[in-house]
Amino acid sequence: MKICAVEIKNHEAIVVLASMEQGMMAIHDCRVTAISIPVTHTSEDLEIFQTKFAKLMEDYQVENVVIGERISKGKLAAPGLSFKLEAAIQLITALNVNVLSFEDRKASLKRNPLKMKAKDVGLKPFQEDTFTTAFAFLNMK
Repeated sequence: MKICAVEIKNHEAIVVLASMEQGMMAIHDCRVTAISIPVTHTSEDLEIFQTKFAKLMEDYQVENVVIGERISKGKLAAPGLSFKLEAAIQLITALNVNVLSFEDRKASLKRNPLKMKAKDVGLKPFQEDTFTTAFAFLNMK
């Protein structure tokens, strides 16, 4: 099963395509590392973001998306725009979208510790959290 892990930071969705093959996590090449939206966005910008994301998933034949949970309250709360981006992804009817909670991520990583970093598999440093989300989700099953 190929998944697209997503970490939403500020005004962009950082993506990593991954799958579990014979008990090993495989990272798949992707033409983009993130899809962004202008900070001063309009409803048209959200529609464009949603269309770009849906097209990317269609092109890479991804049906399952996992989004890393963000903090919604307190000093470290994620900006409101990030929740709009999450909703735009969740409303793509062709996708099965899951939100990976902090607790589930932590439990999965405790059972199956991650022994490498994103850069070890050719990803960019800013994709580290997304890579960890993918690993945790794929090892939950």
